[in-house]
Amino acid sequence: MLEKFSWRKLGALFLALFLIAGLAACGQGGASTPADGKSAGTSTGSPTLDAIKQRGKLVAGVKYDTKLFGYKDPATGKVEGFDVDLARLLAEKILGDPNKVELVEVTSKTRIPMLKNGDIDVIIATMTITKKRMEEIDFSNAYYVAGQSLLVPKGSRIRGIQDLDENTTVIGVKGSTSVQNIREKAPKAKVAEYDNYAEAFNALRSGKGDALTTDNVILLGMHQQDPNYVLVGGLFTTEPYGIGIRKGDRVFVEYVNEFLKEIKANGKYAEIYKKWLQEEPQEKDLKAIDGEFTIPEGS
Repeated sequence: MLEKFSWRKLGALFLALFLIAGLAACGQGGASTPADGKSAGTSTGSPTLDAIKQRGKLVAGVKYDTKLFGYKDPATGKVEGFDVDLARLLAEKILGDPNKVELVEVTSKTRIPMLKNGDIDVIIATMTITKKRMEEIDFSNAYYVAGQSLLVPKGSRIRGIQDLDENTTVIGVKGSTSVQNIREKAPKAKVAEYDNYAEAFNALRSGKGDALTTDNVILLGMHQQDPNYVLVGGLFTTEPYGIGIRKGDRVFVEYVNEFLKEIKANGKYAEIYKKWLQEEPQEKDLKAIDGEFTIPEGS
């Protein structure tokens, strides 16, 4: 009886060890570890970062109507641009896969409310960092420094903001800093506001205004769509674009700043810059990533 009992006990012990080893192997082969080396179940100190890892995807607010930065191609349905590629790189940094990102459409008017409501994790949508906006949300360092300009039909008498008088109507987009700027710099001109850039550009082409104003790179995208419209007047503001982050999540702000410095150092920033803007990164933009830029008052 003693010999029989011992063999039975030994067999049970081996079975238990086999099951424990099998469970450990299954655990190692489960969810992949993100690129930053922290598992999805580990708290990072950032509510935003924790939510992204738990969900398994980054939800980024991007423009759908802004050529070069965030544009949904009506022929293919694909959303493409500088900001879109930046969102994919951030998803790759957090989750190890650039495709683990959901691109949600935002406009200049809707982007801050959507971020504050938790509909999106970040805003990457040609958004100027301003002191006024910093009262509502936080920002990363700037990743591109644009400047406001004017778009007019070829042959227009308007050559700059000095020509915007009481007989001119300037088109702008609701929720943008451009509308406030043009009211300050050309107070006699009438201003017509539209919900997004597609509507604004269509209004200009339909003759509902004499000029359209926004950042130069956005206007450049419109010029590429229709070369009958040209940029005039040079730049008359500074518009540093930053990634919008929910207020108070300083850990995530620092995380995103380190991400920007990382893609600057490894050449990925230069790749998307040259891909969309057809030139090498300018010194002002490289310095902005390191925090060297001026923040306008804005709205």
